[in-house]
Amino acid sequence: NFKMKSIDGKDDDLNRYKGKVVLVVNVASRSGLTPQYKLHQALHEKYAVKGLVILGFPCNQFLGQEPCSEEEIKTFCESKYGVEFPMFAKVEVNGKGACDLYKHLTSLELAPVGKGDVSWNFEKFLLAREGNPIARFSPRTKPDDAQVISAIEKALESK
Repeated sequence: NFKMKSIDGKDDDLNRYKGKVVLVVNVASRSGLTPQYKLHQALHEKYAVKGLVILGFPCNQFLGQEPCSEEEIKTFCESKYGVEFPMFAKVEVNGKGACDLYKHLTSLELAPVGKGDVSWNFEKFLLAREGNPIARFSPRTKPDDAQVISAIEKALESK
């Protein structure tokens, strides 16, 4: 039950993704992990028809690696990585200014990472079709890692 701003500045009720398996990722365009955009887009292309939705949340809290405007972020993601999955306005994921979605996600004990602050860009939270968070993966765990794929496929099997 979270409402967020899309990268285009429109209100987006995340409740509309209920019934889908959702991968929530904080992203940045000037990170050493930025090439993960390509891997996330590949996941989107492979699993969207089965019910996976990837939601990208730009964040500038990690060494200022997302200094761009939403328009610049959108252009960068689409032109460099062909990103087609939903992207949102910049958010904070840690601290007093963290958005409610990330306050909730980081408060949960989710394997394999556990609970607590987001450690860096491209940390991933997997949500089941009902909207329940079921897994959390570290930034360096690539989206095509066997553990991530297994968790996604298992969640997609649940109807």
